[in-house]
Amino acid sequence: MCCMHISLGFISAQTTDKPPDDAKNISWKPLNATANKTPMCSGPARIKDAFKYINSIVSCFVFLFGMVGNLTLLRIIKEHKCMRNGPYILIGSLALGDILHVLIGIPINVYKLLAVDWPFGVLLCKLVPFIQKTSVGITVLSLCALSIDRYRVVASRSHIKGLGFPKWTAIKLSLIWTISTLLAVPEAVAFDLITMDYRGEHLRICLLHPVQSTPFMQFYKMAKDWWLFGFYFIVPLACTAVFYSLMTWRILSGSVKLDKHIKQRHEVAWTVFCLVLVFAICWFPLHLSRILKLTIYDEHDPNRCKLLSTFLVLDYIGLNMASVNSCINPMALYVVSKRFKNYFKVTCVSHFLAAVPHVTLPSQVFL
Repeated sequence: MCCMHISLGFISAQTTDKPPDDAKNISWKPLNATANKTPMCSGPARIKDAFKYINSIVSCFVFLFGMVGNLTLLRIIKEHKCMRNGPYILIGSLALGDILHVLIGIPINVYKLLAVDWPFGVLLCKLVPFIQKTSVGITVLSLCALSIDRYRVVASRSHIKGLGFPKWTAIKLSLIWTISTLLAVPEAVAFDLITMDYRGEHLRICLLHPVQSTPFMQFYKMAKDWWLFGFYFIVPLACTAVFYSLMTWRILSGSVKLDKHIKQRHEVAWTVFCLVLVFAICWFPLHLSRILKLTIYDEHDPNRCKLLSTFLVLDYIGLNMASVNSCINPMALYVVSKRFKNYFKVTCVSHFLAAVPHVTLPSQVFL
């Protein structure tokens, strides 16, 4: 009677019927489909086992690279004083958000792909999507702050001299984490644990509840995918486009003198641009899948569960790509930032020497 599909990394029930009014606090079963003149699915929505296993293996590698890469990035920023400046501290904030996403999102997504029942209780049902959305908000707002910061470097001479870096960086970080946390609160409110009978099984399902208790939450449930696409995807891209266009215009118009200080910061600007580009490539498939689901899915189509099977696969591909973004940022930094590359080599060599004390390496490896 219901087609199971993924929404925001969690299994939710796309039912052919509306649950009763008191479904918020009790277990419920879908009503008779004929009452709403909605045809039953011609077949259940399914994912092939081969895809599940391949997806799980890929997720394990993404988890490993994401944790090692981002923890190494944070260690480099912590241990090297010249990396503890405005933009790299923001990149460190980005790495913390990525660690949250990798640590919470990937294991839960893999579990949800391999199992349907949610045995972890209502508290974790609300806490996990809250943390996931907080981590994505940190990523998005950190990218916006980095883009604005690069424009200020070009537009403001005082900013180039480093005036007020500690103060403004602390304010930026506080705003990023506070706003990200507040914007994630509706996730904790909206998600709930529902028990239902499905094809002879008694299931506990963590999902965006189909019945919300307030008008605001009803609106949030209805507009959620468009809100996610607009704020968590379009905003960082638009912010980067606007401020990098302004930065380019100021340079080309001759209003900014390209002295040594400006030229030294071109590398950081290019690094930020690459991080935003990687973000766009990695998150686009997931948002595309959701927008397609909103626009072409028809709940009255008897073949809709076959379509949902396709969306299930697209969603998990999108979730994997989004997770790849969290592990690929340190790799992107290694490619485009000479400073980070040098310190990464120093860190790796230091670990090697610590593991093999009797080995000495030539000084050229540190250059």
